[in-house]
Amino acid sequence: MKHQTSLKVVLFCSLPALCMLYAQVSAQTSAPRRRGIYGDWLIKMQLGERQMDSILSFSRDQEGNWTGQWISRWELSDLKDLQFEEGKLSFVQERQGRDGQTMTSKFTGTIQENKLTGTLSSDRGESKVEGQRSLRMPRPVGNWEMKFKAGEREITATLAVKMDKEGKLIAEWQSERGEHEIVDLLYEQRRLTFKRKSKIEDRQWESTFEGSLQRNTLSGTFKSERGEITVEANRMGVPLIGTWNLDVTSERGTRKQRLLVNPDLSGLYGAVPIKKVDLKGDQVSFKIVMEYGERKIEMDFAGKMKEQNLTGELTTSRGTQKITGKKVIRTSRGRPPAVAR
Repeated sequence: MKHQTSLKVVLFCSLPALCMLYAQVSAQTSAPRRRGIYGDWLIKMQLGERQMDSILSFSRDQEGNWTGQWISRWELSDLKDLQFEEGKLSFVQERQGRDGQTMTSKFTGTIQENKLTGTLSSDRGESKVEGQRSLRMPRPVGNWEMKFKAGEREITATLAVKMDKEGKLIAEWQSERGEHEIVDLLYEQRRLTFKRKSKIEDRQWESTFEGSLQRNTLSGTFKSERGEITVEANRMGVPLIGTWNLDVTSERGTRKQRLLVNPDLSGLYGAVPIKKVDLKGDQVSFKIVMEYGERKIEMDFAGKMKEQNLTGELTTSRGTQKITGKKVIRTSRGRPPAVAR
């Protein structure tokens, strides 16, 4: 009897401690993950009367140390002496000037609530730098080749899922037959659902879709008053999607640059947006427009992709630049960013 009483006392006394421990674990689990400086930061810097848009990209190497790159519309340069601790960020940037001399600048600043502020200093003076973290694209974003059967007919259509300026998921159904509208799109815990309003000639109907997303495959079912249809889909352009480190060669020499292809096949060449990167077989092409005040220079890329290698030419009114690139394959510690906006 005494033993049972003692056991009850121990359990009663331990209960508050267990509750406190559970609350701490739950809070840690539900709290948002701290990403530190990891990922891409869209930054703006004032140079005289001009505002320059660039990208700061941070990741970790195999040893877990922070690494960084300054990416402009012209080139990519690796950062040196990168330090980040308790919200304070500092690094050294070195780049080659047109005269061949090395230009060194030092950045000191802070990161708070996904905002970056600081000063870039060199022997030419100081420039204020402001930036914010680039948004991450949700997993469903991309172009999905949807295959299913309607009676005896095999149908292939494209579900194009995008993210609008507010970060909300939107989608279009692209098909050779009829008009279709996607509404009520929702993604939670690897489950994608939406409604499709369809019209073909004089027939109109609604259907609902629910599917499971696993990396680059989407499996699900359409349901309507006509019954159920099983759908299998694959993400389009997978070999091209990701980060490519480029060498750009012209009469002035060779410089580094980055090509980032998003899951929806938009992207960035350096810090210049690309509306769409086209992939047909192993042929890759895209167009960008660089603005210098009131002047605009169009640049067209045409190349070939083979496994993790990319070769081609970037053509402008000023001449042609040769491009060679290699796709970045990173571990989970150093995974590349998922969006460019």
